[in-house]
Amino acid sequence: MAVAEKTPDVAAAPAATRRRRSFRPHYPAWLLAPSLLYYTVFFLGPMAILVAFSLATQQGFGGLKYGFDTSQYRQIGSSLYLTIFERTLVMAALGTVATIAVGYPLAYWMARYLSTYKMLALLLIVVPFWTSFLIRTYALKIILDPHGYLARDLGINILYTKYAVAVGLVYNYLPLFILPVFASLERMDWTLIEAATDLGARPFTAFREITLRLTLPGVVTGALLVFIPMTGEYIIPNILGGGNYEFVGNLIGDQFNQAQNQPFGSALSIGLMAALSVFVIAYILVATKEEQFGA
Repeated sequence: MAVAEKTPDVAAAPAATRRRRSFRPHYPAWLLAPSLLYYTVFFLGPMAILVAFSLATQQGFGGLKYGFDTSQYRQIGSSLYLTIFERTLVMAALGTVATIAVGYPLAYWMARYLSTYKMLALLLIVVPFWTSFLIRTYALKIILDPHGYLARDLGINILYTKYAVAVGLVYNYLPLFILPVFASLERMDWTLIEAATDLGARPFTAFREITLRLTLPGVVTGALLVFIPMTGEYIIPNILGGGNYEFVGNLIGDQFNQAQNQPFGSALSIGLMAALSVFVIAYILVATKEEQFGA
């Protein structure tokens, strides 16, 4: 009888094991080691150095006394530096809007109307990345030169102004926006547009209610991919702005290279990263929504 009483319990044990079995893939933890090592050495390490510098006190020209001095952060609140922060964020936002205005129609045309030469068009967009960022900026400087054909024949003389900086931002970062938007448009079911127009929707209404909504995650991703590096831009304002239109990146470079004021330069860097963290959080939320709903 004792053996008979234990038999149901023994039979129930494998059934419980089968119910708890998970088909979720399990990966060895050591696969994370290379990325964690890279992240620690090249991100957390420099971040710790920046924090230590920002809380230090400058002594003489290039000398440091480590401690816990927050006066560098209070200095950022002055009107001069707040103006530079505002200028940087506004110009990056306007550059992002201009990039969307130029890049979205191009990506839409490639995804919707090109078939045979679609990959060729995509290759032509990526080709500028085959050359150095610095070379592309100097090439644009030659085009915008006051003695060049644009200024001489068309009267477009904008070098060393904010307009030249804006043109440089759009020119250099345009491919970074087109690629994610093109990927979103490629996944679209274009029969939805045809069904909407068959039901009486105007083309613009169909675009606004279907195409734009379905590709919005790609638009937000591309916008952040260009907005974030634009805020930290150093080369474009320096070459095309001629020092007349500085970004925060130029100010940070001046503090480290010329003034040898590492504490204040580090505080500026951390302040810029804190401002950008808002947009990174927005990107994470949009990316999570895209993953959940498959947009």
